[in-house]
Amino acid sequence: MRTFVILISAFCMISLSSCATRVVTRSTNATLIKTAPRHYKIVTVKGKRYYFWNGNHYRKTRKGFVITRV
Repeated sequence: MRTFVILISAFCMISLSSCATRVVTRSTNATLIKTAPRHYKIVTVKGKRYYFWNGNHYRKTRKGFVITRV
């Protein structure tokens, strides 16, 4: 009986643990701009902060600015 309980608990532990990893996909056609020009404006749309210049809205990332649709 004890062996049966150990086997069942080991099976449950193995089946409950997941080997899945998080995969993040990036768009390859995104335009990345390293620095913003001096005449940009900060615009808030629905509580989110966007940077606006040349008629486009940009979102700040760690590597620079990316064009977004608002």
